[in-house]
Amino acid sequence: MTLQDGNPWLASLVLAAAAGAAGLLLHAALGFLARRWSRAEGREFAGALLHHLARPAGLLLATLAARLALPLLPLPDAAVRVAGHILTLLLIGALAWLAVAVVDAVAEAVGRRYRIDVPDNLAARQVQTQIQILRRVAWIVVGVVSLSAALMTFPDIRRLGVSLFASAGVAGIVVGLAARPTLSNLVAGLQMAITQPIRLDDVVIVEGEWGRIEEIRLTYVVVRIWDERRLVVPTSYFLEKPFQNWTRTSAQLLGTAYLFADYTVPVDEVREELHRVLEASDLWDGRAWALQVTDATERTLQLRALMSASDAGRAWELRCHVRERLVDFLQAHHPQCLPRLRTDLDGARDGEAGGRSAGTPSSDVSHHIDGDTTLS
Repeated sequence: MTLQDGNPWLASLVLAAAAGAAGLLLHAALGFLARRWSRAEGREFAGALLHHLARPAGLLLATLAARLALPLLPLPDAAVRVAGHILTLLLIGALAWLAVAVVDAVAEAVGRRYRIDVPDNLAARQVQTQIQILRRVAWIVVGVVSLSAALMTFPDIRRLGVSLFASAGVAGIVVGLAARPTLSNLVAGLQMAITQPIRLDDVVIVEGEWGRIEEIRLTYVVVRIWDERRLVVPTSYFLEKPFQNWTRTSAQLLGTAYLFADYTVPVDEVREELHRVLEASDLWDGRAWALQVTDATERTLQLRALMSASDAGRAWELRCHVRERLVDFLQAHHPQCLPRLRTDLDGARDGEAGGRSAGTPSSDVSHHIDGDTTLS
């Protein structure tokens, strides 16, 4: 007894239920293995792969079973052709979903192995940057191939494609000129994945703004600025224009804090105070420190405090901390060494005596405080 001998609609329903059940069973089995292996040591990749493959694999199995069983159904030829075309489109979609799932599983497994939320994350940021860019490239390739395959299943579109292929030379030139900025950014994105002038979480200065690389897309890059704004920059910018990358080879940085003081400031004491402040702070990584007189103007000395830190964020906080502590030290122990305005009292007295001898009224030129004056 064959399917044609019974009720055709009942047979169709039985075959559809069998295909759906097969897909559900495969989905459940892969999901169970994914949950079990995701907790197992050394099987993180297998768990991530099965987790992403569970749904597309179930849809693929169900669609494939229905497509193979369709010729056995006692349906009119027109209905079989329409149903076959629909199942073919579903099969192409399931294969595309399966390919995207494999790419996502690889990206997730790499993300678990190479974490960027740890202090020493240079190698992890290199790998994460490459995998994110290549992941989006794979999405585009899978999408274009699957869409082309789906459209080629329509006879009219296939004939149109042949006609367009004959005139592809002229059309390619026109499309290339129109899409030149987009194509240049796409090519720049692929170059960035290989050369890596920037990576995820890099500290950069772009267009005068300090921030971190938050996202790297094929056509643009998102920079998270220190005040939570987002600066969106074309990908080609990082290959065509100069910019600062503070974490290109290492996150370690040298920071500076400048102070202006009077010529009477005891530099050695300030240097000792700087060392004491750095040793008491957990922001200093202990690599380098110094205090030097970097400039001497007609009124003040410029002191530069040099210090090292493990990354840009800690360097900024350490610079502010050192600047505050040194100012407090001068105010508390050497207030007379803060910047002041001096004048020549002897010259002022000579000028006052000359004015009196000429018959001009006398005036209070200045108040004398420890040899310095404040004009009144």
